[in-house]
Amino acid sequence: MPGIGNDIVAMSAIDVERTNQYRFFSKIIVAQEQQLYNDRLASALAFEHFVWLAWSMKESAYKCLQRYQHNLVFSPSNVLIGEVQLPANNAKPPMEGIGFDDLLVCKSQLNFRGQHLFSRSIITAQYIVSVVNDTNDFSHTCWRVKKIGSNDTEDQSLAVRDMLLHKLHELYPADEFKIEKSIFGFPVLLKNGAEADFPVTFAHHDHYAGYAFIPDI
Repeated sequence: MPGIGNDIVAMSAIDVERTNQYRFFSKIIVAQEQQLYNDRLASALAFEHFVWLAWSMKESAYKCLQRYQHNLVFSPSNVLIGEVQLPANNAKPPMEGIGFDDLLVCKSQLNFRGQHLFSRSIITAQYIVSVVNDTNDFSHTCWRVKKIGSNDTEDQSLAVRDMLLHKLHELYPADEFKIEKSIFGFPVLLKNGAEADFPVTFAHHDHYAGYAFIPDI
């Protein structure tokens, strides 16, 4: 079963001044990542956007790995960003999609204790969303980001589950789906009463919610 993880950061909910303070951002990015930003990304991306882009990729990587390494403790400094390719300045990313290969998105490579992971991210003025996979093929990845009317945790959870079930019923009209939560906290998708052959991942922050998965069709 492939690994996948996602994360969303609502930019209106961050504290820009705090983000730019060393005692804060040094908990998310390490010195070599700051150097990567200074050398290659500073002219195109505000530093606070880079910090939260890094967070979204690293949180997504943790979700991808934690499904199979249940005792894994999230530590951003243990997930290292090796490469970041930014989209063109005139890129206009969509709110949702299927597959990333034909989109103008940020492409990244990550490393966790020798294990290589791959990321696709959308950066807008409103939010940053990342999806991490354990292969570099995102052509069949199903994903969506939606602005919802509430930032209540329960409302966010219900909204993202409704979004996913709607998409699954489009792809698999003859099947029944149910979403449960594992004892380790990640979502488990049941297809016709048995665990599906593909994992799903959820994320929400403030008024944004989203899912990602790689269907088996």
